[in-house]
Amino acid sequence: MTVTATRTTTTAKLLSHPLNAWYVAGWDHEITGKGILSRTVAGRPLALYRTQDGRAVALADACWHRLAPLSQGKLVGRDEIQCPYHGLRYNAAGRCTAMPAQETLNPSATVPSFPVLERYRFVWVWLGDPTLADPTLVPDMHQMDSPEWAGDGETIHAPCNYQLVLDNLMDLTHEEFVHSSSIGQEELSEAEFETTHDERSVTVTRWMRNIDAPPFWRKNMRDRFPGFEGKVDRWQIIHYYFPSTICIDVGVAEAGTGAPEGDRSRGVNGYVMNTITPETGRSSHYFWAFMRNYRLDSQLITTQLRQGVHGVFGEDEAMLQAQQAAIDANPEHEFYNLNIDMGGMWVRRLLERALQAEGRAAAVPTAVSGA
Repeated sequence: MTVTATRTTTTAKLLSHPLNAWYVAGWDHEITGKGILSRTVAGRPLALYRTQDGRAVALADACWHRLAPLSQGKLVGRDEIQCPYHGLRYNAAGRCTAMPAQETLNPSATVPSFPVLERYRFVWVWLGDPTLADPTLVPDMHQMDSPEWAGDGETIHAPCNYQLVLDNLMDLTHEEFVHSSSIGQEELSEAEFETTHDERSVTVTRWMRNIDAPPFWRKNMRDRFPGFEGKVDRWQIIHYYFPSTICIDVGVAEAGTGAPEGDRSRGVNGYVMNTITPETGRSSHYFWAFMRNYRLDSQLITTQLRQGVHGVFGEDEAMLQAQQAAIDANPEHEFYNLNIDMGGMWVRRLLERALQAEGRAAAVPTAVSGA
């Protein structure tokens, strides 16, 4: 096991969010040319829509005139949005193109328009310095639209700070206790793991050899190898990408058939795709999907996997909500780190460094009792 961190406590329990980063604003099918989607991303309310040529647009959700929510307005013309209060119209660049009862437009009549791009079935938005919005910085989620993978996912509105979701996904030993009926088993806590990192990513690798498959994975093995019995080698390889995307390479293979050495042909492989978008300091949009590279033509398996993972993540959601409430009730308490927190500690360090570079406070202000 590679141990590379020494801090035993974590003081900034609830982290603020970097702005010079790509966040998912929604699934591509959520943002249409027929309506306007209201969504708060990293504390910024947005009005999201498509122009007539299909281009996604993200405007600040507040009219220049009286701050009325533009998301409550309507789409007009080829690429414009009309304020629901006094009818001011804005184009995709955020510039006002029409005002009621006057022909002369105030040149200051604009609303912020944010860089947007579409990739991996998602619409991503950049809320920071637009000159830094480099498309190559979008986290790698190629399994989402690769013909070699099949699957589907959902969105969770998580009632907690986004850092708590990242912590949850970077340490999967909690499966033994939170998900004991589906994917959990005691070997998770017993297995050795290795943590590596660079300036924008963290990887945690864990192998469990010659073990019984838990119910979720036994079912998946039998989907590909009907009647499968026996021991398996199980792996979890967690890939974190700045600022808040975690893709987890998971699977099991018949024990002793070479999976740890790279031959997974006698197994089943999935990727749990997770990208978490801060909403407020205490709520998040959690976009996830489960992708697989076997039985690609089976919609039944896709549906069953989505439903199964939905149930697992429902257990996580309940725990995260309870954890957030406990943090708010104990604002002076520090987190103490165990060996299993190594990956999460490095994620936190990358985020803290980014916030420092932006000149922003790392911690979310402490909750006010009764607020």
